[in-house]
Amino acid sequence: MTGLNLNQVDLLVFGPHPDDIEIGMGGAVARHVALGLRVGLCDLTAGEMGSNGTVEQRLAEAEAAAAVLGAAWRMNLRWPDRAIGGAHQIQSAVALIRQAKPETVAIPYWSDRHPDHVAASHVLTEAAFNAGLRRYDSSNEAWKPARVCYYFINDSASPSFVIDVSGVYERKRRALACYTSQFRPAGGDPVPTRLTSPRFHQLIESRDAQFGALAGVEFAEGFVVRDPVVLPTLLVDPAAARGNRRSGVWPRPAELTPTDRS
Repeated sequence: MTGLNLNQVDLLVFGPHPDDIEIGMGGAVARHVALGLRVGLCDLTAGEMGSNGTVEQRLAEAEAAAAVLGAAWRMNLRWPDRAIGGAHQIQSAVALIRQAKPETVAIPYWSDRHPDHVAASHVLTEAAFNAGLRRYDSSNEAWKPARVCYYFINDSASPSFVIDVSGVYERKRRALACYTSQFRPAGGDPVPTRLTSPRFHQLIESRDAQFGALAGVEFAEGFVVRDPVVLPTLLVDPAAARGNRRSGVWPRPAELTPTDRS
């Protein structure tokens, strides 16, 4: 791990297989990059047990998708596909977190139809916690991320909050389109899978559209956190509210958005 040139990032996103990050939070990655933040991506496996595509194809597709999203870097830990779990894997994830020093770590939600996603969530939760323990593997300096967020891949639940990705949604589509071996395999006797069905893209976009509609935007991606989200006040913009109070100017009903009036 120490031989890799992985610079510090603001956000570190883990995915069990190449394409999982893009499915669950490709829009959020692009949104953070657009804000000038550094985002690092880490795939745990090369997806070698998948029905379609070779390891070489999947790694190349992942790199292409990372370029579309604007990630600072992308790496693959090459854990064995369908065999996620174990102390040595926790240790390797801890080493990456400590090297990248992210403020926030994003990992898969703990409930999902794919066993690898569930196992990854467990291992990475352990790793994010252990990374902050100075007596755990003291060969590298402890680093405690300020926040651990869980994102959805196949399934979903009530999110703790959503990220508006409407302005970068086309970039998410382009990143997903890089994975031709998974979504549009050609030649070599491709195997029909859940991912090759057009309904899988419908599932992704309908979920993002639903989260968006609930928040009053076009598309949003949902996230879950275990700890309470701390807000400074109940007001969206306290400074603006103070200015309105001093000036005596408040929005008239006609100036409110449909969401404000509901």
